[in-house]
Amino acid sequence: MDGKGAIMARMHTRKRGRAGSKRPVREGKPTWVTVGNDELDQLIIKLKKEGLTKSKLGMILRDQYGIPKVKELRGIRISEILETNGIKDRVPEDLAALIAKAVNLNKHLTINPKDLKNKRGLELVEAKIKRLSDYYKRKSKLPTNWSYSKAASELNIK
Repeated sequence: MDGKGAIMARMHTRKRGRAGSKRPVREGKPTWVTVGNDELDQLIIKLKKEGLTKSKLGMILRDQYGIPKVKELRGIRISEILETNGIKDRVPEDLAALIAKAVNLNKHLTINPKDLKNKRGLELVEAKIKRLSDYYKRKSKLPTNWSYSKAASELNIK
């Protein structure tokens, strides 16, 4: 194969990637959405202050308010709306999810120290945290002195 049509494998397993459904192409604002820009911004800010992540926020807007995609309505993403209003996460959402997973695996391994499969899983998750944090440091989304530590992550995650 020349690489153009090849399917990439997942990093830590021998499985291939999954095919998913494609979102239909739409130009402009959907006709059924009656929410204005300012009202949408205030709704996003209110939901974020309730402690929701950006992905859960988007799902609630889709399921409860009938807003398929914020970028189609406003022209900017949810994260940009939050940043302009002074709301910013300390750690990006995907990195926070990996850290939460590592904390749960650490708790499990303190109770079950001989669980070698989950010990290996913890090593893989921590490797992903390292790679993702290096990426965010390069993109200036994390401070250059930020580092992952098990003790600090247990205190910061709920």
